[in-house]
Amino acid sequence: MFTLQDILTGTGGELDPVSGAPDISGPGFNGVAIDSRKSIPGALFVALMGEHVDGHSFVLDAAGHGARGAIVRRDWQAPAALPSSVVLIRVDDPLAALQRLAAWWRARHKVQVIGITGSIGKTTTKEVVASVLSRRFNTLKSEGNLNNEIGLPLTLLRLTGKHEKAVLEMGAGYALGELTQLCELARPEIAIVTVVQPVHLERMGTIENIALNKSELVRALPPDGTAVLNADDPRVIAMREVTEARVISYGVETEADLTASDIESRGLQGVRFTLHFRPTGEALPIRLPLLGRHSVQTALAAAGAAHAAGMHWNDIAAGLEALDVAVRLMVVPGYGGSTLIDDSYNAAPASTVAALNLLDELPGRHIAVLGDMLELGSYQEEGHKHVARRARSVAQHLVVVGTLGRLMGEEALRAGMPSSSSGSWM
Repeated sequence: MFTLQDILTGTGGELDPVSGAPDISGPGFNGVAIDSRKSIPGALFVALMGEHVDGHSFVLDAAGHGARGAIVRRDWQAPAALPSSVVLIRVDDPLAALQRLAAWWRARHKVQVIGITGSIGKTTTKEVVASVLSRRFNTLKSEGNLNNEIGLPLTLLRLTGKHEKAVLEMGAGYALGELTQLCELARPEIAIVTVVQPVHLERMGTIENIALNKSELVRALPPDGTAVLNADDPRVIAMREVTEARVISYGVETEADLTASDIESRGLQGVRFTLHFRPTGEALPIRLPLLGRHSVQTALAAAGAAHAAGMHWNDIAAGLEALDVAVRLMVVPGYGGSTLIDDSYNAAPASTVAALNLLDELPGRHIAVLGDMLELGSYQEEGHKHVARRARSVAQHLVVVGTLGRLMGEEALRAGMPSSSSGSWM
């Protein structure tokens, strides 16, 4: 619950004179919304300027859905039909005001923030970390993939005095400096970096810029913080050089603080492995209810963050084994006893290869349906060919969709896939 005084102080805004004389310190707003259709009764609506629409056009609609007030531009002309009971807070820039309010609100709460970034795997890692931490701590997490300059402030504004930990997905793939700005709002004490891959290469220009972008989270850590870094990715583990914080490395292919042995993928039954924390000699058998060998890295990252957050290893192991989280790699039953693996959401070469690896671990006939992967920049052609070569070794049948999909089909044929086993939809 935010009082009107909270909003005025946090945003630096001014109360519109037409709002009358509302109680500054009395009951105020029970949430913040940017979608008028989701404006719950008693909420504060923030009129953001979108790419195609202006949120100011929906202030009246938000009021009709129960919004008690709105943050608007100073020069906006309120419609005559707007009820006088709706409080207007006028600011120069509603987005900047939202961010200032979120930073002010976060500073009022003694909560430990765990920030997660990387080219792929952010959302799944966030879900696993939050699930493990929730066994011991009252934990807030980003909903869905609210990880940018709008979504992250909205998550911070859900903080209450009961929260002890906050697990935040942090994206920012458009320009250097974006992640630094998110860190200024969230003030993370623990950071996880998953991998650096040529995702958003079209925007960032070079893989080195992508790595520099992700390193901003690590650079923002305080000296008593902890960076949990993927030792299997040279660009990620190199980030240990840009922070004074403690570093916990994890990996399955290289020497690391947190590693795994005896990895056994059991198809749709999950993965078994032994977790090792070399600094203390811990060795714990884990039955992980996630799919594919690549999930072991996610578990190791989550274990490192949970250890840094103060959890004991036995509790961490129990949390990993009891996971019940929604992940983007979907496995659903199909026709005739078949099984569908869906990794179509924001697919990238690395994540698609991981899905193909899981397919390879399952019995029966394998059919891969592959389409265009976007925003790969100069890696576009090689990324699609790399996926095609893996599909050739895994699938008995390949269906491709789209212009870049056709490129994958042609590469699979060059790699030896029979033409009778491949097809395309355009």
